[in-house]
Amino acid sequence: MTVPGRRSSTFSRLLRHGFTDPSEAERLLDVPELSALRGDPVLLDALGATADPDLALRGLVRLVEAQAETERQTLTTTLLSAKPFRDRLLGVLGASEALADHLARHPRDWESLVTYEATDLHPGVAEFEQGLAEATDPVSLRVAYRRCLLAIAARDVCGTTDVAQAAAELADLATATLRAALAIARAAAPADAAMCRLAVIAMGKCGGNELNYVSDVDVIFVGEPVEGADEGKAIQAATRLASHLMRICSETTVEGTIWPVDANLRPEGRNGPLVRTLSSHLAYYQRWAKTWEFQALLKARAVAGDPELGAQYIDAVSPLVWQAAERENFVPDVQQMRRRVVAGIPVAQVERELKLGPGGLRDVEFAVQLLQLVHGRSDATLHSGTTLDALAALAAGGYVGRADASQLDEAYRFLRAMEHRIQLYRLRRTHLVPEDEADLRRLGRSLGLRTDPVAELNKEWKRHAAVVRRLHEKLFYRPLLDAFAQLAPGEIRLSPKAAGQRLEALGYADPAAALRHLEALASGVSRKAAIQRTLLPVLLGWFADSADPDAGLLGFRKVSDALGKTPWYLRLLRDEGAAAENLARVLSAGRLAPDLLLRAPEAVAILGDPEGLKPRDRDHLEQEVLAAVGRAGDAEQAVAVARGVRRRELFRTAAADLIGSYGTEDSPREPDPGALVDRVGEAVTDLNAVTIAGALRAAVRAEWGEELPTRFAVIGMGRFGGHELGYGSDADVLFVHEPREGVDEQEAARAANRVVAEMRRLLQLPTADPPLLIDADLRPEGKSGPLVRSLKSYEAYYRRWSLVWESQALLRAAPMAGDPELADRFIELVDPLRYPAEGLGEDAVREIRRLKARMESERLPRGADPTLHAKLGRGGLSDVEWTVQLLQMRHGWAEPGLRTTRTRKALAAAHAAGLIPTEEAQTLDEAWVLATRVRNAVMLVRGRPGDTFPSESRELAAVGRYLGYESGHVGEMVDDYRRITRRARAVVEELFYGA
Repeated sequence: MTVPGRRSSTFSRLLRHGFTDPSEAERLLDVPELSALRGDPVLLDALGATADPDLALRGLVRLVEAQAETERQTLTTTLLSAKPFRDRLLGVLGASEALADHLARHPRDWESLVTYEATDLHPGVAEFEQGLAEATDPVSLRVAYRRCLLAIAARDVCGTTDVAQAAAELADLATATLRAALAIARAAAPADAAMCRLAVIAMGKCGGNELNYVSDVDVIFVGEPVEGADEGKAIQAATRLASHLMRICSETTVEGTIWPVDANLRPEGRNGPLVRTLSSHLAYYQRWAKTWEFQALLKARAVAGDPELGAQYIDAVSPLVWQAAERENFVPDVQQMRRRVVAGIPVAQVERELKLGPGGLRDVEFAVQLLQLVHGRSDATLHSGTTLDALAALAAGGYVGRADASQLDEAYRFLRAMEHRIQLYRLRRTHLVPEDEADLRRLGRSLGLRTDPVAELNKEWKRHAAVVRRLHEKLFYRPLLDAFAQLAPGEIRLSPKAAGQRLEALGYADPAAALRHLEALASGVSRKAAIQRTLLPVLLGWFADSADPDAGLLGFRKVSDALGKTPWYLRLLRDEGAAAENLARVLSAGRLAPDLLLRAPEAVAILGDPEGLKPRDRDHLEQEVLAAVGRAGDAEQAVAVARGVRRRELFRTAAADLIGSYGTEDSPREPDPGALVDRVGEAVTDLNAVTIAGALRAAVRAEWGEELPTRFAVIGMGRFGGHELGYGSDADVLFVHEPREGVDEQEAARAANRVVAEMRRLLQLPTADPPLLIDADLRPEGKSGPLVRSLKSYEAYYRRWSLVWESQALLRAAPMAGDPELADRFIELVDPLRYPAEGLGEDAVREIRRLKARMESERLPRGADPTLHAKLGRGGLSDVEWTVQLLQMRHGWAEPGLRTTRTRKALAAAHAAGLIPTEEAQTLDEAWVLATRVRNAVMLVRGRPGDTFPSESRELAAVGRYLGYESGHVGEMVDDYRRITRRARAVVEELFYGA
């Protein structure tokens, strides 16, 4: 008797044995049907050993209650007397609610768990065929299938088989099931069966002998006419048989379904015929097949139907599989497939996705298959469709390090075991780790984690997923470095030929040169070489993810040669997580940033500082430059320092732009391309203005000391004034001066001209730093007019001679360097010209349109594609800017927001003022941002300015990566550019030309 308020001893024992609802368990143990078991001392121990004791007990009660009176005693006696049977039955009931349901519906099926013969421990296809032999229709086939599945699950949860053996048994059961389903289909249509030969080829996990509990069974059907039969009619008959086979397995009956049979891996997928002849298959694979189809065929295995035809199919397609790595787009195709899989996962599920997410099962499978395809060309030992067997073969052949292969084998087995147990619970197809605490507890206990199942499960899962996340480093790149390292006893070195094949398959155009760089960096026993061997496997993966891996590796070697003896360089890359990836992205994205870095490699430190990629503000830069100029011995030395600061800041800006455009593991891509454009434009404008200020100070000090005889200012024009400079832009300027009190005007003019000449000379001196070209062609009278004018001269000219194009050019005028008060007075002078009172007259509007039309017809370079020229082409920069500037000149007098030198701000102000509808404003902005980014990309990639897409394929791919297009999508990029700019041109026709 239990004392009120105290727990019974049974209640406490149930808690100790892992029951989460002891009260309900007590009630269930007291049901009359369990009276024969209640006193059994080991029953609680056996229930407590299951994944979910509560679930096991509920399933046991349901099973006992479902027995006929005469059978119940047999079950309970067997349960008490036979420990192996007890462990099997309770193990299944504690792991699978779905199989408990099956046993409740078919109460005699527990007898299939009693036998314990040698063949029962490791059954094959023949034993499963025997288990399904009595099935004559879809319903009886499902019952027999579940009975066989019951035995597989029992061996699995009790540890009689490991996860790989269980997966192989599931594949063997699927093979036997496909054969039984085909037999039922043939029996239902004997005339069709007599007319054709039909072979069923298993693909995917079934073909690879590594099936899940619940998975689509991927197949391909091959048909041939029997001798004397018409081929067309025979293939129709084979198609009817194949369709019936699929329905037998897939359709839902009173006994549920078995699994879907999926034939979408066949040639042409769903659009292709369900059954083809062997010759039709071969014709397709030889002419039309894509890389992924050969990767899929790696697992092809004949499993049912005509064995001779199945063998002929495998013999015919196998050579094609092992030639796939020689196909032109093999590497980008494989990378693209993997990215597409990850991109298709809903964001909310990525972290719970066992199969497709980062660090998931598909990562291992893709990586192993890629290495098989690369090295299987010359090594038949790698020709296995089973992931773990292939991984072991790769390790045995020296293609993968043994320790790395062992770690990955362990991780893959753990993840597959998680997947099996998750699916086994309700026999549902899922790869998502559950969120419910009870489900996680059951899952953890089913994997042997008993102390704190949920915490231990999460810890182990994260540990194994982390191993898989680094698998590209382990599988692809580390063995390349081992080719130059001292290996442990028993390790096999990757041959130079195999290393070259691997580098080529990973996207390196010159594998021989890449191997030379690796040897130079990683050979030897020095501490430096040891650190390089740690870094390089990761860096090589990042380089391979770019459009030009060879350039990335070469750049890294050059930087390492320059900085290798400095104590901080390798330590920075090793210890600062982001530095190494940032460097890899910068070195492999084009020529400009590496060129800037190699002129002063110590700037690599910027990449390791979390604040290092943020642009420095103009005041800070100006203080640094002017202080350096003040310390310099002469003008040339002073400007060399200023240009050095400019080069460093150009590198900072380019690196931040590239990393923001590519994204890294720690920071995603910048989602707003307009923000990237604005940051680059602002940063380059600021550093050019500061450099000009430094050159002006140096030129003045060299000849006049602290003060020039005339006040002097530099006015930015064009993109410079608009704060929209790109990497390759000149600095458009006007020079204005005003004689100081008591200084003769001619003397002042001579001083102003001398200082301009000296500034231009200093900024273009040949040095290691990029020159800054100053262009003053927008001055009054253009190249024919004086280079420098006094403020009075500007005033007289603009009052008397100014043309409408000059007023338009002045929309971009902004102070950049020199005397700020003089610059402000210049801006006051030109404001009435650029924002005329009451707006532009019709004659002026017509003149602007005439000038634009003339420019379109005359200035576009000969042979240039007008649909792809970023500056002067259809819907490009010129189109958008002239449209916005016309609005500024017409309405700026009345709308203060339009009085800005910046295109995007003016466009936004025009929209806010109701001058441009929302959709048209967005269209113009999108086109302007895209065209600007194309110009920036070309300069970053080629190292020299350009207004159109490069023709060389690698350069074009690099521009695509910068713009956010994955490898192999350059055609899509060009199409998008044409579409976006075409829409912009339509808006320009309406708003600018009044069409």
